[in-house]
Amino acid sequence: MPHIILDYSANLETVMDMHGLCVALKDAAAATGVFPPAGIRVRAHAANHFVVADGDPKHSFIDITIRLAAGRSDAQKTQATDAVFDAARAFTADHMATHPFMLSLDLREIDADHSRKISSIRDHLPPDMH
Repeated sequence: MPHIILDYSANLETVMDMHGLCVALKDAAAATGVFPPAGIRVRAHAANHFVVADGDPKHSFIDITIRLAAGRSDAQKTQATDAVFDAARAFTADHMATHPFMLSLDLREIDADHSRKISSIRDHLPPDMH
């Protein structure tokens, strides 16, 4: 049940396909085998108010957080973070090559004792996604 959350500078809205990036990250996460495809959730939020480095409005960023339930080994967490980050790097490479841009990723484990969830998503997915 990973959540992949992107916070990004709003100045990327007109120059980057954020939906396409969400799909690329979902696909990368699913391909690792670390995350159940039916549980992957990717969302992106534009920061309308931001300051990067010296404040030049041309600067931009994407900060990715992966939240996931405990229980994966360090090797699995490394595999997953590398796969998602590599997909983000590849997707944003052209922009980074020509613009001042920061990309970061952090993984956070969810405390199972203090997490609540319910879902009917699996009831509406093909059997191979369960």
